[in-house]
Amino acid sequence: MTSKALEICYDFPFFMQEELEEIFQAHEKVSFQKGDIILEEGKTANEYYILEKGLARSYVNDFSGNEVTTHFFADNEIIIEVLSLFQRIPSQENIVCITDCECWKFDFETFQELFHKIPNLREWGRSWMSKELFAYKQRSVEMFTLSVTRRYLNLLEQKSQVVQFAPLKQIASYLGVTDTSLSRIRKEIVSHPKKN
Repeated sequence: MTSKALEICYDFPFFMQEELEEIFQAHEKVSFQKGDIILEEGKTANEYYILEKGLARSYVNDFSGNEVTTHFFADNEIIIEVLSLFQRIPSQENIVCITDCECWKFDFETFQELFHKIPNLREWGRSWMSKELFAYKQRSVEMFTLSVTRRYLNLLEQKSQVVQFAPLKQIASYLGVTDTSLSRIRKEIVSHPKKN
């Protein structure tokens, strides 16, 4: 079983071929339809997914009951709620499919078995977690240091699928602005592309 998404996600210099094969074989191919809930608030995550094709998002409900997008998951990324999965606690987030999604599921128990059996999987896990922590830290700083226009352009550059498929309201909540403001920013970008 070979998959470009699995190869990209587990691209780590120290894996031996037989280790990778064992890890790949532990994944199960699953499909979701647009609107399907992958993880619901209050439930404990029992797996993570490698997203081969599609777009998903995680969101929380704020104190007023509004949905606030916390993350978008695009092709070749890992769909995961780290706290719930590894701390074995109910999720505060919901994860839902924006489009139809093709994924590779890796259940928690099998992951734990291989995590203890294959030292390189532990090293890969540490490396992946460090990169994710850095990305989350950078995003939290950029929320205060970059203009909304710049943050939108960065999103467009890094995850064009989001701008293509996600509703304006979801993108706006992710960027921390109203959909009216984002709509105005998008119009400005189209009419004055050089200024940005």
